[in-house]
Amino acid sequence: MQIQPQLEQALQSLQPDYLEILNESSKHGGYFPGKESHFKVTIVSESFAGLRQVQRHQKIYALVGELLAPEKIHALAIHAYLPSEWQGTRPDSPDCAHAPKG
Repeated sequence: MQIQPQLEQALQSLQPDYLEILNESSKHGGYFPGKESHFKVTIVSESFAGLRQVQRHQKIYALVGELLAPEKIHALAIHAYLPSEWQGTRPDSPDCAHAPKG
């Protein structure tokens, strides 16, 4: 099974109001078609009520931990919001120094 659907399935337990998972692997060195190594998750959920950002990230890591392995996800950017905090946008990812040129 591909990694992105596994990531999405794991995060469904947070009952997100909004969930966006972007495969950003093509923006990183060593990319080849179909590679799934770098992801950005934007998630909006009441499950984050009363949690600081680091605690929100820890909650997500606990759910997707088995996917964070060298042969699976190398990097996971997380943008976790409460519905009251969500403004409909998330920050862009920085450029990777080893991104393919051209």
